[in-house]
Amino acid sequence: MSSSQSQRLALASRRALVQLTVLALVATVCGPLPLSAQTAPGAPAPAAAPTTALPPAPPPFGITPPSAAHPAAPVVQPRPATEVPAVPAPAPAGPLAVPHDLSPWGMFRAADIVVKAVMVGLAFASVVTWTIWLAKVLELASAKTTAGRALRRLEAAGSLSEAAEGGAGRKGAPRGTVATLLAAALEETRRSADLGEDGIKERVAIALSRIEARAGRAMARGTGLLATIGSTAPFVGLFGTVWGIMNSFIGISQAKTTNLAVVAPGIAEALLATAIGLVAAIPAVIIYNVFARAITGYRATLSDASGEILQHLSRDLERQRRQASATGRAALHAVAGAHQPAPALARVPAE
Repeated sequence: MSSSQSQRLALASRRALVQLTVLALVATVCGPLPLSAQTAPGAPAPAAAPTTALPPAPPPFGITPPSAAHPAAPVVQPRPATEVPAVPAPAPAGPLAVPHDLSPWGMFRAADIVVKAVMVGLAFASVVTWTIWLAKVLELASAKTTAGRALRRLEAAGSLSEAAEGGAGRKGAPRGTVATLLAAALEETRRSADLGEDGIKERVAIALSRIEARAGRAMARGTGLLATIGSTAPFVGLFGTVWGIMNSFIGISQAKTTNLAVVAPGIAEALLATAIGLVAAIPAVIIYNVFARAITGYRATLSDASGEILQHLSRDLERQRRQASATGRAALHAVAGAHQPAPALARVPAE
């Protein structure tokens, strides 16, 4: 055999070996091929398969080709890398549901016991404020009207006795503070009838000042409570607010959520306490200032009445002193006239 023929045979054997290797790989991936496709072109037809299974031959390159004894495994198509498992879309969220009613009454019922106590106390303070306002308005109006009328009668009177008769009540008792002032001045004048004028004026002035102070204290009774409510109610409401917000933050930490539907009710209940505190404090401060000015005006009216009484007293004492002086002079003249000797007769010369 020549060298050219040997080269052609080697080349043909190499081609056949490559074809067999490729067929084995394709059979492994895609399944067994027909017998006609497995036979290399130009190769002799294979003999009939024996009836008994032959022992498996060692596969080339460590890959076992499919055969009748070794069927090919089903091919599993790999899932594309971009394919993502479908996730059901969440249902559309509806409106947030609040835990309870957010009306003022509902917030009060759902509030903490401490916040409830603060709200009840502030509501009671507000009721007390308006009760004092109603009572003092009626009392001040009546007292100022009575004092004004008595002052006008006092200015028109000519003496203390005349003014006292006009200011007496149906049963003779003094009616109003000005009438009480008149009665005190007359009583001190009666008790000091045998004393000096300066002492009488001083004692009457002391009695009138004490009556004025007593009337002012009686009229201001209850306004101190208004001042207390006006100054402390905002801070009491703030205490309720701080307590409610503290409970709200504790609830947030326990629920582990910052959802507005969970946080808002507690904060709203806390702020309601501050609102009630302001509702109680603002009217109390305004009413207290109005009453302070009204009581000052009332005491000024009483002071004017005291001045008029002192003027009448001074005039009455001056009149009494003049009358006493005139009476004394008349008595002295009468006594002097009674003890005066008779005039001497004229001497007649004797004849």
